[in-house]
Amino acid sequence: MRQQRLFLALFVENSANYFVATAQHIEKVIAMSSLKEITASPTYNPNRVLDAIIEKLQLKNDAALSRALEVAPPVISKIRHNTLPIGATILIRMHEISDFSIRELRELMAH
Repeated sequence: MRQQRLFLALFVENSANYFVATAQHIEKVIAMSSLKEITASPTYNPNRVLDAIIEKLQLKNDAALSRALEVAPPVISKIRHNTLPIGATILIRMHEISDFSIRELRELMAH
């Protein structure tokens, strides 16, 4: 009986973790599908999201941001000068280091 209860407890815990992970994955997929629409929008401004992350992480400049995001400094420069759109990979990395939700990052880019 004790083993059955332990198994049931583990099953419930794993199921809950699976559903949370699935919901997060679905949110990211939806975010990525509209990412192209955002970067093509006339209101797209990558500087807002870059500046918000710099402020939240209390970084000094774009070089510090590039180190935090683990990208080369020219990537940040190209994003800031609107010659390179923010792609899915860097958006997810921004989410991971800043704890901004994907939705918050998208809103920062689009408004």
